[in-house]
Amino acid sequence: MTRLPSLYISHGSPMTALHPGQTGARLGELAAGLPKPRAVVIASAHWLSAQPRVGSTATPETLHDFGGFPAALYQMRYPAPGAPALAGDVSRLLEQAGLAPTLQPERGLDHGAWVPLKLLFPDADIPVVPVSIQPQAGPAHQLAVGRALGPLRDEGVLLIGSGSITHNLHDLAAGYSDENQAPYVQPFIDWIEQRLLAADIDALLDYRRQAPFAARAHPTDEHLLPLFVALGAGGAQPRARRIDAGIDLGLLAMDIYRFD
Repeated sequence: MTRLPSLYISHGSPMTALHPGQTGARLGELAAGLPKPRAVVIASAHWLSAQPRVGSTATPETLHDFGGFPAALYQMRYPAPGAPALAGDVSRLLEQAGLAPTLQPERGLDHGAWVPLKLLFPDADIPVVPVSIQPQAGPAHQLAVGRALGPLRDEGVLLIGSGSITHNLHDLAAGYSDENQAPYVQPFIDWIEQRLLAADIDALLDYRRQAPFAARAHPTDEHLLPLFVALGAGGAQPRARRIDAGIDLGLLAMDIYRFD
């Protein structure tokens, strides 16, 4: 079976589901060039827990975990099946790595999962297993999660981390726009790309000290932590490729990375 890459996807606003823009185009192109996965395991920035949790329902609900958006967004569904047996495999791999997971049979798909999946695989015919992020545990922990799950890539499973390369919603009120980009966004994008292309894992794990404007780009960690899941799943010497999907609202970098 062909080894699949692991992916990091910047999912942006929930409105990406209604107005896919560059993100939709890039994800469509990416999916067209991949063998069809037998399943997806996705770690979203919008499922946070103290210890790893693994969604094991056979019928994951589409979660509309946001407020104040157009009615059409709340009517959208992503009726992909779950994969309870694969969820058990995910849990066992995490357990073997000493990461103390638990199965959560009632967990649905939050917008960090279903929005990018709808753009990647619009037929919703690929089973999905969601995995939570541990925001208090830091990047090294999420790298370990990805490394534990990496062997699934050889079994036809697509491993995805879903977050955002930059994510400072406090700046939505600062007047930034497509014509007036936040000054910290491009330097942070460039630093992340340079460190990923160099496979400089130590620097990336220390990004809050070393990256320019790190605290401005990410007042909290949770939207960058899925990057470390995808990076860890890429193997001991991951080969990174950046896919530029633009900058939304002048402050949300929509970069996609694949790791082979």
